[in-house]
Amino acid sequence: MKSKLFVPASRPELFSKALASAADAISFDLEDAVAEPRKDEARAALRKLLETPDALPPHKTIIVRVNAYGTPHFAADLAAVARRGVALINLPKPQSADEVRAVADALVEAERANGVTEPIGLLLNVETPTALRCAYELASAHERVRGLQLGLADLFEPLGIVRKEPAAVQQAMFMLSLAAGEAGVFACDAAFADIKDEDGFRREAQLARNLGFVGKSCIHPSQIALANAVFRPSDAEIAHAQRVVEAAEQADAQGLGAYVVDGKMIDAPFVARARAIVAQAQK
Repeated sequence: MKSKLFVPASRPELFSKALASAADAISFDLEDAVAEPRKDEARAALRKLLETPDALPPHKTIIVRVNAYGTPHFAADLAAVARRGVALINLPKPQSADEVRAVADALVEAERANGVTEPIGLLLNVETPTALRCAYELASAHERVRGLQLGLADLFEPLGIVRKEPAAVQQAMFMLSLAAGEAGVFACDAAFADIKDEDGFRREAQLARNLGFVGKSCIHPSQIALANAVFRPSDAEIAHAQRVVEAAEQADAQGLGAYVVDGKMIDAPFVARARAIVAQAQK
């Protein structure tokens, strides 16, 4: 999921264009991108789309960001969008493991009511100090959790932290990546609001990739190509990874635990990374 494009659910005229874009994932948004008076309208428009799952491209990861648990809209959102073809429910502002478990239970009921047989996962937004501090507990709260998504604007702005402050961005990314890794789920990077600052987007995406994130959120179609380019393994990385995998197979046959490839000492962690790169390239 190198690129994840947010699409306001109140803008159905954008749905088909977004689904035809080069984004790996489409995240339909019922929360921040939809004004309060238009929540019902947006929910109905998205439900109409999701009720015809054959219209959803099979190669796209379909995500829906619902309104937060405990808001007046949460239950109605879940009932409308827990549909076949949806891969992930994106939950904003989770504050505790108990809340995540309650959401997972509600999701099971919504799936049952809608006849969904393929379990839908949870993507948790980490966008408050509490959520960042407890990120591992949130990620490991339920087997439905598939990933953590960083929300830097919501995290930084109330605290007076400059959104583009490199040290703050790096520290938040690093904490989230370690929590996701400990829980065995993926980490997805935050949105970047300055659409015209392509260099800034690219730098932040590269930092996220260096820190183990799988991809970056996009709020405008122009950001999709930037994210895809950064998170795609380079030809040199793919070639090196293939050589590592081949050497690992030979080493296993010879009973070797460590060996050298391209002048670098290789052991189990490097092999795991190389196999992941090869799998991503093949995909």
